[in-house]
Amino acid sequence: MAQPALRPSPQNTRSSLVFETLAELVRAREFQFVSRVQLEPPNGPTLAISTETSLAIVPAVASGEVDIAIMNPSAILTAAVLGKGPFTTPYPLRVITTIPSQDWYFFAVTEASGLTSLSEIKARKFPLRLSLRADTQGIVNYYAEAVLGYYGITLKDIESWGGRVSYDLGIPAAPARAGRVASRELDAIFDEATNRFVPMLDELKMRLIQLDDGALEYLEGLGLHAAPMPRSYFPNLPADMRAPDFSGWPLFTREDAPDDVIYGFCKALDARKAAVLWTQPSPLPTAEMCHDTPAGPLRIPLHRAAERYWREAGYL
Repeated sequence: MAQPALRPSPQNTRSSLVFETLAELVRAREFQFVSRVQLEPPNGPTLAISTETSLAIVPAVASGEVDIAIMNPSAILTAAVLGKGPFTTPYPLRVITTIPSQDWYFFAVTEASGLTSLSEIKARKFPLRLSLRADTQGIVNYYAEAVLGYYGITLKDIESWGGRVSYDLGIPAAPARAGRVASRELDAIFDEATNRFVPMLDELKMRLIQLDDGALEYLEGLGLHAAPMPRSYFPNLPADMRAPDFSGWPLFTREDAPDDVIYGFCKALDARKAAVLWTQPSPLPTAEMCHDTPAGPLRIPLHRAAERYWREAGYL
């Protein structure tokens, strides 16, 4: 169905010029940006939308400072609703939809380190040379610190044992990080983005540490669930594993967000799904994005207006 033309007006022209230009710059990979946009309808409240993914965006949405935001992974949003993990209070949040993106958090060590479990780091007071993400959003490294804490280890402990913790830019498969493993500058990388990194394990002479059941149950208690990491997906793994789930990019809002705003947002997203850049050469699969799936975990409720739209669209 053809989309109705935007009515010309000074306000619409200014906004269209900015958004279409930014969209092309991002499409051309010239920029990656985090944005906060405020829409002002002729009548009614404004709509503030943010693409910032951070722990700080959660209270901003809950307070109404931002109406709609995005989170990764889905598990962090579950923790926020429960008031667990990095959150000291529960937040009344609801999901609108979840962009599918299957991923896990991993703990990779070199074979030369001789480590086969994280508990050995403390038992041996191992001087681990560890690479973590340069994480300004507080999410990626929370997983590392929470798991190490379960084993009674802090990052300061590692440094006191003669180790070193570096905070490095880029995903773990980036040459600046993986190359430091190859040159024997690092013993370990703890991070996400498995799809590009795990296939490199043999080349880097590294292995993944399987967290024990106690650690996985501890994370589950924080709202951070685990998920199967099958060898069929990563043939270079010695066996199936379970790892902290880092899947899903949920769009979320506060529980009392106006129904007409959220319903209209869902309708607009569904109409423009073919124009959204994502990992597949096909439109966003909005029919799947309102269900609990491995690539898009949905462990907290949909907003009532989102549920109504997706149901009326035939997706539920």
